[in-house]
Amino acid sequence: MPYEENRTRAEAAHHIVLEEREQLSVSGVEEVESFDENTIVMYTSRGTLIVRGQGLHIEKLSLDGGDLKVEGDIDSLTYEDSGREKAGGLLARLFR
Repeated sequence: MPYEENRTRAEAAHHIVLEEREQLSVSGVEEVESFDENTIVMYTSRGTLIVRGQGLHIEKLSLDGGDLKVEGDIDSLTYEDSGREKAGGLLARLFR
């Protein structure tokens, strides 16, 4: 059964809802790699998503359902190519 659980999770729908640049809801989240007040890095079913802003905090995280809710002043949402994340990881992104 573990194979079936992973398969269902990988095919999860990915949606983003941003309200007034202050509230962000993301579905299809598989893992949160790192977060602080200015940056949240997460793996989604559609690639690595980086959220940048100020005063960011995670209101809700449900990896079972793949849902994440963020509040704060959101400046940007950026997807990274999946090839880059494996080649360099977090340190490569920080030192660009």
